[in-house]
Amino acid sequence: MRLILPILICMGCTTPVVDVPPNIILIYVDDLGWRDLGVQGSRYYETPNVDFLAVQGMRFTDAYANAPNCAPSRAALLSGQYAPRTGIYTVGAADRGPTEFRALVPVANQTELSLDVVTLAETLAEAGYATGHAGKWHLGGEGFLPTDQGFKWSVAGDEQGSPPDYFYPYKRGQRFLRDLEEGREDEYLADRLVDESILFIKREAKKPFFLYLSHYSVHTPIQGKPELAARYVDKAAADGQDNPTYAAMVQSVDEGVGRIIDTLDELGLAENTVLIFYSDNGGFGPATSMVPLRGSKGMLYEGGIRVPLIVRWPGHVEPGSVTNEPIIGTDFYPTLAEIAGVTLDGDHILDGSSFVSVLTETGEIQPRDLVWHFPAYLEADRSVSGPWRTTPVSAIRRGAYKLIHFFEDGHSELYDLTDDVSESNDLSLKMPEVAEELQAALMAWWEETQAFIPSRPNRSYSPSR
Repeated sequence: MRLILPILICMGCTTPVVDVPPNIILIYVDDLGWRDLGVQGSRYYETPNVDFLAVQGMRFTDAYANAPNCAPSRAALLSGQYAPRTGIYTVGAADRGPTEFRALVPVANQTELSLDVVTLAETLAEAGYATGHAGKWHLGGEGFLPTDQGFKWSVAGDEQGSPPDYFYPYKRGQRFLRDLEEGREDEYLADRLVDESILFIKREAKKPFFLYLSHYSVHTPIQGKPELAARYVDKAAADGQDNPTYAAMVQSVDEGVGRIIDTLDELGLAENTVLIFYSDNGGFGPATSMVPLRGSKGMLYEGGIRVPLIVRWPGHVEPGSVTNEPIIGTDFYPTLAEIAGVTLDGDHILDGSSFVSVLTETGEIQPRDLVWHFPAYLEADRSVSGPWRTTPVSAIRRGAYKLIHFFEDGHSELYDLTDDVSESNDLSLKMPEVAEELQAALMAWWEETQAFIPSRPNRSYSPSR
């Protein structure tokens, strides 16, 4: 790839003026539910800074993560590729739960992003960007760290998917967070990651930079600052949201967004910085509520994959704009490459589409299907009916219609998301032609991507259990 800088002609100048590519900051929150922001409809959580970001930028009502849990969403974001290409389908092993409760043999999941993948960070670094990462990585340990995958600077990220503790010294037993040995006794992790990010911004302020601020919050363990949690103890619950400690975690993330905004203003960088706020999957069911969406983290119902997305880009994005254009994590790679002025090599497979034309309201994305493929188990017990009972499943969205296919018994469900965002009215029998069309498209996608299909019976399965 190569960097293409727009050339502005300056009358009376002897040399051309080069328009500086914009800085890019991606704030990626872990497990933040679709309705966990005031601007997204929460009447319990307080998020004035993110709400203000939406006033200044564009809010996406139909933004999606690529998976219902952490690692595969992150792999898709940084590779621009669906899970069958990276081999990262889920977190850890795909065979969670007792063997006798699994009717099928799931995928042999990868836990490290291959070094053969040309990451978004590598692409932007080659184009002259300073690249920095702070927080959760979850795509491999030694030899597969952020600094092995295109980031010039990184702190606090390795193979761990959750922090041992949200308070310094960030440890449990012998388990620590990487590179955070020094700190204050009362230091909170979300604050520390923002501190480190601000230092990176100040160091790299004179040239284009890409900052990937990847919060561990609001993932378990559910630990918020006590002084913030106290503010919510007597606050009335609203629409299933009522956890003061979780509310404190959300507020800490929000305060960090405010500090990033203030830093850009103080350094005079706001006008030439693309600031993105996004989540890696739906909210954790025991801690929050995605209502009216069905389900939560771990599911391919909307509550597990539809997430908040807000983008501010002064001079390009209309303040206060809202779009219902469906966007997914694999779209970020081509989008940010286009924003940076990078021409991508044709031999690097990208499964997403640039949504720059949506941001600038100059056009639409060509019609395409969005696909989720999760050939894994996330269940602890057949008697468990909570948010973690997930069997191998795949889904496709085409326009307003979404089909979900369950591998164990082979049945599919069809929903019209325009009229039924809660996915409560299965149309598969009423609209068999639509269901068949989407099923055929899904099967074609499996073949095209060489996706793992869990079809081999588990000999230890006991349907009576």
